[in-house]
Amino acid sequence: MKNVFIDGSAGTTGLRIADRLKIRKDINLITLSEERRKDARARSEALNDSDIAFLCLPDEAALEAVSLIKNEKTRVIDTSTAHRTQKGWTYGFPELKGQKEKILSSKRIANPGCHASGFVALIKPLTDAGILDLDADLSCFSITGYSGGGKKMIAEYEDENRSPLLSAPRQYALTQEHKHLKEMSFVSGIKKSPVFCPVVADFYSGMEVTVSLCKDMYKGDIETLKQIYKEYYSEGSVFFSENPDEKGFLSAKKLSGTDDMEISVLGNNDRTLLVSRFDNLGKGASGSAVQNMNILLGVNETEGLIHGGI
Repeated sequence: MKNVFIDGSAGTTGLRIADRLKIRKDINLITLSEERRKDARARSEALNDSDIAFLCLPDEAALEAVSLIKNEKTRVIDTSTAHRTQKGWTYGFPELKGQKEKILSSKRIANPGCHASGFVALIKPLTDAGILDLDADLSCFSITGYSGGGKKMIAEYEDENRSPLLSAPRQYALTQEHKHLKEMSFVSGIKKSPVFCPVVADFYSGMEVTVSLCKDMYKGDIETLKQIYKEYYSEGSVFFSENPDEKGFLSAKKLSGTDDMEISVLGNNDRTLLVSRFDNLGKGASGSAVQNMNILLGVNETEGLIHGGI
């Protein structure tokens, strides 16, 4: 039985990971009392006593937590932004080509961001295949449920006296400086960050990420794209869907409550839409983290994950 510790278990992602692990019989979950949760000495002891440590913390706190780890056996899964493009850290998206093997042999795993997961899942197979112009001017539109904003935003949306503006979708990251941009371009292999338009809407969880392509951006046609995804995503929690729409619509809530990700290609040869749908709290956060833990433990990587959809 392996010892597992969640540093930052009071946050949205930490709570969901904890809920998943409490029912596992193959691990011992190390916990700290409310009084000791922020005590550096207690955290250090828990981190160094663990075989696997989840960091569910703000970036600066995650950096501090790593500095507290002296035990070489402790393997870290960091859900913050702090290490996703850092040397010595492995990007925790096991469905990417060759990535599962890298995760298995790594002691430092950077769990992907939610928006970034959807973008990377769409673009990395195309750069791996060598068909996408790496200098292409890409754009990415992403809609998410409000749980992606954490406890503060959840409370804001669920307040009975909330602003009426929250009843309609709200675009954000208006300065084009979103913290996921560096990760999106670095991992996918493109030379320019995409124009990124994230939107938060009045539903709890779910996510839909869309990248648009014109025919001069890549080699081949729409059928080429479909075939690449079919072959690329043949195992794990990511799958290709040939006919994903719901009577001409695509709902961002389709895979809410699951840990899967659906990839689809829509449109035509002149104007093509690449779409990924998943749960921002599932494959976009805690589900992905647990999947990475399973790989490190050497068990079925989908152990404890939820499949299906609405």
